[in-house]
Amino acid sequence: MEQILDVLSKVVVYLITSFGYVGVFFTMVLQSTCIPLPSEIILPLAGYMVFLGKLSYWKITVLATLANVVGGLIAYYFGKFAGRPFILSYGRYIFITESKLRKTEYFFDKYGEITVFVGRMLPVIRTFISVPAGIAKMNVIKMSVYTFLGSLPWCALLIWYGYELGENWGTLKQLFHKFHLLLGLMIFLIFILLLVFLFVSKRK
Repeated sequence: MEQILDVLSKVVVYLITSFGYVGVFFTMVLQSTCIPLPSEIILPLAGYMVFLGKLSYWKITVLATLANVVGGLIAYYFGKFAGRPFILSYGRYIFITESKLRKTEYFFDKYGEITVFVGRMLPVIRTFISVPAGIAKMNVIKMSVYTFLGSLPWCALLIWYGYELGENWGTLKQLFHKFHLLLGLMIFLIFILLLVFLFVSKRK
């Protein structure tokens, strides 16, 4: 797995250093369509390119965020048109039953907006969150808006870190590997608290 990530990282570095804005947009689209390209490589490297004066910080931040929306839409429509039949046919092999699928659809119907918003700031989960949104047939406009809103701070922060680190931008990859679990746990707890708050608010 580590070797695969190293190869993917080299591909990312080549595309971004060779094609600039287009390279960042392309890799971030792929990253949002369930292809495991590490955003902790893509975005800090984009920040380093800003540091070198080859890219504009706000242009590349907005472009990377829009790429998340484009990739998210691809994953969403895959989930909408192919996800449910696929899970009904093969879900039992990964312990996903039709009952669990219905519960997921109900959950997204109730809390889809906050789920997509928070999910876009969670390592790993952010890459796949649009698929269950599509399976649940969440409103595509809302999905796109909350994907944009959730992706913007993630992209802005990692690009800024890359800019601040300059030539040492690659160290952020190592840090993220170490803190993925802690970061994910913290955001997950915040997510649970938000759901509890929403649930209590609706019961009043």
